[in-house]
Amino acid sequence: MSPSPPATPPAILVVDDEPVVLFALKQTLEREGFHVVALQSPLKALAVLAERDFAVIISDQRMPEMLGLDFLIASRQILPQASRILITAVLALPTIVDAINKGEIFRFIVKPWLREELTATVHNAVQRHALVRQNSELQRETATLNAQLTTANATLATRVAELEQRQQRLDLANQELAASYDHSLELCRRILAAYDPVLGAQAKALVKYAEQMAVTAEFDEPQRHALRAAARLCDLGLIGMPRELLRTLRSKAEQLNGHERSLLHHHPVYSQTLASLVDAGTATGEIIRAHHERYDGGGYPDGLAGDDIPWPARCLAVVVGFVESGLGKGAAIEDLLAKSGSAYDPEAVRLFLKVSNLVQLPRQVREILLHELEPGMVLANDLYSPHGLMLIGEGQALSPGTIVKIRSHNQVTPISQRLLVYS
Repeated sequence: MSPSPPATPPAILVVDDEPVVLFALKQTLEREGFHVVALQSPLKALAVLAERDFAVIISDQRMPEMLGLDFLIASRQILPQASRILITAVLALPTIVDAINKGEIFRFIVKPWLREELTATVHNAVQRHALVRQNSELQRETATLNAQLTTANATLATRVAELEQRQQRLDLANQELAASYDHSLELCRRILAAYDPVLGAQAKALVKYAEQMAVTAEFDEPQRHALRAAARLCDLGLIGMPRELLRTLRSKAEQLNGHERSLLHHHPVYSQTLASLVDAGTATGEIIRAHHERYDGGGYPDGLAGDDIPWPARCLAVVVGFVESGLGKGAAIEDLLAKSGSAYDPEAVRLFLKVSNLVQLPRQVREILLHELEPGMVLANDLYSPHGLMLIGEGQALSPGTIVKIRSHNQVTPISQRLLVYS
């Protein structure tokens, strides 16, 4: 159920020390029908927050008076129900972690922002604010009705009917929140793909296999939910890792030094922290933290072994091992079988093989150079020009004419994207 349309446009507070950026944000949002208050000073903005209500608070990160994250943390104390959005030029891991732990940031927008992304994010933030308020109101109404039912036996039937109506409204609101949760999971996958396309492609495969395992009778409902969420969020901690480190891990893992291995071994902990922004359930975080543990106790980050590793985490470890092995289908399965009982729980391996035989396996993704493009290859990611014009979409087979077009376009305006194709 969507919240009732407000009598007046939702109020948006925008804070940015750059007048040009502030003017652009104000004009963009006012065209969407919002009432926008735009300020250059975060200190003045805090004073305004104390005097009136806002549905959404948007702040730039780098400002002379105070950082945007510090401003949003302070604004949370004044208007805890407002949705907070941080605009930053660099999506740095420490900023994300601080935002999660201290500021409860609803969304991040990376400069330079796209108008469609900005407006969609603000609309979602306004909707979230309305739902939070609506849920608070419904919860207060439910509590009041429960107290009345205790002392008003004569009107019990009437009060129960009212309570059921309120509960239906609450259920509908929860469905809306569930849809927002799914959107957040997809947004995380897109962030992964934007940071590293190979991670994005691997995330798709992880979700597919985890879903096939989750629908079996080997999991109860909470475990199913946690496994599905963990498959989408388990690699968030790799955001912020040097891209060169990720390339070395895939191609020459044996050349990693001790410091680099230590960084990689901590990514499940970082992923657990980041995932809590989307899914606050402890089970999901525990699965993410443990998905690189080994059945024989030689994994990381905690050195858990055997049944001390949560069952869904043992299953996710098998999926990760298969998807991220870099091997072909047959060789990857042989690798799983060879490590069954040491790296992987044998039951988890058997379940994975049983499930994977029932469905068509996802196609593997590889990276190629521009001169290696050949007719018949199928792109695994959308290909854009430097100006944001889509040249060819994901899943389209390349023809000789299309390849000539891509190479000709590259001669005029070089294409900087990585080329990923299905093998």
